[in-house]
Amino acid sequence: MDDNEASRLMLAHMVGLTHTLELVASLPDGVQALSYLQTHPPVDILFLDIEMPELTGLALVQLLPEPHPEIILVSTHADFAIEAFELHVTDYLVKPVDFARFRRAVDVAVRRRRAALAHEAAAALPVAARKDALEDWSELFVKVNNRLVKLNFDEVLYIEAMSMYSVLVMANHKYIVHATLKQLAERLPFAHFQRVHRSYIVNTRLIDSIEDNMLVVGPYEVPLAKSYQEVLFRSIRSL
Repeated sequence: MDDNEASRLMLAHMVGLTHTLELVASLPDGVQALSYLQTHPPVDILFLDIEMPELTGLALVQLLPEPHPEIILVSTHADFAIEAFELHVTDYLVKPVDFARFRRAVDVAVRRRRAALAHEAAAALPVAARKDALEDWSELFVKVNNRLVKLNFDEVLYIEAMSMYSVLVMANHKYIVHATLKQLAERLPFAHFQRVHRSYIVNTRLIDSIEDNMLVVGPYEVPLAKSYQEVLFRSIRSL
């Protein structure tokens, strides 16, 4: 079994271990992948090996019409990373792919896809209803104690793990939610909420500064773990 085949089977196995994903196809080369994508319903997330026979992953990305799925590229080499991100892919994994790193990439892709679908749905509404739908998209009901509370997630600075609960931290209030941080990371539909530490998710729109592996978010400091830095820095705009 060659490296590409082993990598494809391993990714299929990881997809099977991830309850937020459903494998619809696993194809051995770029030509078959392109044919499948052109003749089947759109997929939400696409894993592509850069070194595929017949048609490389990078070439295939350039042939996909917009809007294309969330794309996670896989390669034996890190050398293609700059070219990959110029194509606006979601993430870039280097073989051998670690399952924890795979899950972080999937979490980002799932949140981005949910946010994109919500905006597509809002755009299909009549103009009069569109603005309200987009404004309401930032609001979600969360279970606090024994009641459901509607929160505006644009005002949530960060989320901190607390055993089997999580703490949603806002500028002037904190809410203890009956859900683990892992559960929230999988369910939050907002692409701008990123895992930055095993115990923290942060609202990237509200980060004021980054220094010495610490994020300043409003009046608080949130630790930034090394394993999450690469994904975070790709998701924020900087000069």
